[in-house]
Amino acid sequence: MSHDSYPDATIRAILTSTKSIALVGASNNPARPSWIVMKYLLGRGFEVIPINPGQAGGEILGQQVYASLEDLDRPVDMVEIFRNSEAAGPIVDEALALEPKPKTIWMQLSVRNDEAAARAEAAGVQVVMNRCPKIEFGRLSGEISWQGVNSRVLSAKKPTRAAGGVQKLTIGPGR
Repeated sequence: MSHDSYPDATIRAILTSTKSIALVGASNNPARPSWIVMKYLLGRGFEVIPINPGQAGGEILGQQVYASLEDLDRPVDMVEIFRNSEAAGPIVDEALALEPKPKTIWMQLSVRNDEAAARAEAAGVQVVMNRCPKIEFGRLSGEISWQGVNSRVLSAKKPTRAAGGVQKLTIGPGR
């Protein structure tokens, strides 16, 4: 698969089918992008499990922190990587050792490791690189346009409000 661009339908399908996310590189610092993304995804109904060896045993945004993917006590649909491109390779290998394997491995903005992506895809795991699920969710739902950003999504359909959300839009049922 080409990882230079992704069809909106592919990103939408990933985000609507994903329920649980292991966020590798989670931070307890509200100024860090991983904290901001985790808070946003939790607010959209995703189960987000923070992975950070330095914070293991504690909590981030009320969620128990695990030291590594192998320490997880439940399966996850997606592994999101908030580490650099070089570190992504070993993290992908750790994700591929999980049983069951995650459906998706998502590498954050500026994170790209083509060799690791090839290994994951050979194992039947979908890969997204150099993208942010928060930005993609906001773009596809129309929320990102509230900040004046062109979402590149044109539709005559009225956006769907998220359950219980006054200022939240959704890309699918239940979120």
